[in-house]
Amino acid sequence: MTLSTLPLGSHAASGVIELSQITDTHLFASIDGDLLGVPTWHSCRAVVNAMKEEMTGCDGILATGDLSQDQSALSYRHFVAMMAELAPPVFWLPGNHDEAPVMQAELDAAGISQAKHLLGEHWQVLLLDSQAQGETCGRLSDGQLAMLDEAIDTYPHHHLLVAVHHQAVPVGCAWLDQHNLRNADVLQSRLERHCASKVVLCGHVHQGFDEVRQGVRYLASPSTCIQFKPLSDEFALDHTAPGWRQLSLYPDGRLSTRVWRLPPDAFVPDFSARGY
Repeated sequence: MTLSTLPLGSHAASGVIELSQITDTHLFASIDGDLLGVPTWHSCRAVVNAMKEEMTGCDGILATGDLSQDQSALSYRHFVAMMAELAPPVFWLPGNHDEAPVMQAELDAAGISQAKHLLGEHWQVLLLDSQAQGETCGRLSDGQLAMLDEAIDTYPHHHLLVAVHHQAVPVGCAWLDQHNLRNADVLQSRLERHCASKVVLCGHVHQGFDEVRQGVRYLASPSTCIQFKPLSDEFALDHTAPGWRQLSLYPDGRLSTRVWRLPPDAFVPDFSARGY
């Protein structure tokens, strides 16, 4: 398998690559569609407005899945329209709620890149598809793992950020962790043989998460709509506001990151909800 590689440059003279992650927008065809009490178009609209105010010199946006809730073409057009307001190029992967053929057709039509391998001077970013058809959990296919092998073998000294929808390590929510990346152990074994810095970035869990395990830094990020309560064995929504993540990739392999959120109580979900 040959990687579809796109150069990834840096606006900064220091060579630091600035990325933003937006994830789990869960948009509907109707702009008034709501998910557990949160109107997802309006909450995403508010996040994009905040991003426009806060982002300076961003080199790319990583959209890490569950962009649609109803799998409609119009929901993806809403996403495209909002992303068009942000200057950096957008790169994407599907989540378990996405309808991949519709998603790709709409994003292709809008001119959003299909590239899944972004190559900078010191870093490479690989976007892997963990969607398992008909399942909430995730799985990396042989083809996706071959892409990872090729990235590691071809660029062994480049620091590596792998973006994927499903969490590859437990985040401490029993009900969520049963819907994880099923072959995360295979991903980990591949990463163990890479000699440079390694980061795995995901969506799916609707909360911030940042831990280092076996030499790999694992990050998860808030949704632009509802948030799941951390460290909750049963389904529970959280009071924290929608948000996004900013990442700075340094030439020496360091990564600094910050989660940005809307003001408290900007979008309050239906806390009586008992499922999702």
